[in-house]
Amino acid sequence: MAEIQKLLKEYLDYLEIEKNRSPLTRENYERYINLFLKSTGVTNLKDLDEEVIRDFRLKLARGSLKKITQGYYVIALRQFLKFLVKRGYKVVPPETIELPKISRRDIETLDYAELERLMDAPKGRTLRALRDKAILETFFSTGLRLSELCNLNRNIDLKRGEISVRGKGDKLRVVFLSDRAKGAIKNYLEKREDVDEALFASLTKQGKAIGRITPRAVERMIDGRGREAGIAKKVHPHMIRHQFATDLLINGADLRSVQELLGHANIATTQIYTHITNKELKEVHEAFHARRRK
Repeated sequence: MAEIQKLLKEYLDYLEIEKNRSPLTRENYERYINLFLKSTGVTNLKDLDEEVIRDFRLKLARGSLKKITQGYYVIALRQFLKFLVKRGYKVVPPETIELPKISRRDIETLDYAELERLMDAPKGRTLRALRDKAILETFFSTGLRLSELCNLNRNIDLKRGEISVRGKGDKLRVVFLSDRAKGAIKNYLEKREDVDEALFASLTKQGKAIGRITPRAVERMIDGRGREAGIAKKVHPHMIRHQFATDLLINGADLRSVQELLGHANIATTQIYTHITNKELKEVHEAFHARRRK
């Protein structure tokens, strides 16, 4: 086994055993780093220099990958280098490898008018409409991942408005419900007649609850509600998670707090959002700063 492959296996074992990352996270990091190694032909640490990394990034940039996907490769490589530094190896300093700048098109979000239309799309007092409203409000209030939302149970304390969520790597974090989300969940649960423990239930055509909702059903629901709201682009759950993060940052939240609320293991993942919010802040500055001087 080549030196670099041996070290990569040690790193992946470290991720899974010591950092308690999920097998899926391990698979993703293994895929990203192995593609880097295959593309560059690196087999030993002495070959892993700044020029090799720069050439690989140039190849990524000239390919068909979105900037956000390129960012995942860079994050994986940086984390591998951090591990090597921690183990005493002399390698390229990970902090010198910058994330690619992400444009608005790479992280899809809704504008506020679209977001409000989406939230208002479920009409009426049927169980389906109340459930869909509660799901949308919960997504935007908490920034949960799709799987995390589907796994919620109904025994939550609406008065406190806090939910403990077990996310990636089996890590617990607390998320918070806005007054609108609490009201939507309360209205929905009052309409439920079953005793299933799932917070969000799958419904029959007749509107009867039949167990826990699936991620695919939530995706279909949100896309359908997006069309009802007259939103031209395809709306998906992760778009609302992006909206949650950018909304916090634009309104002054610090990066570490947003990282904690999103359940990101590495702040580098959260930093992707700063490229969007910096653009937003620039637009605010251009629109409102020193207007009397014009």
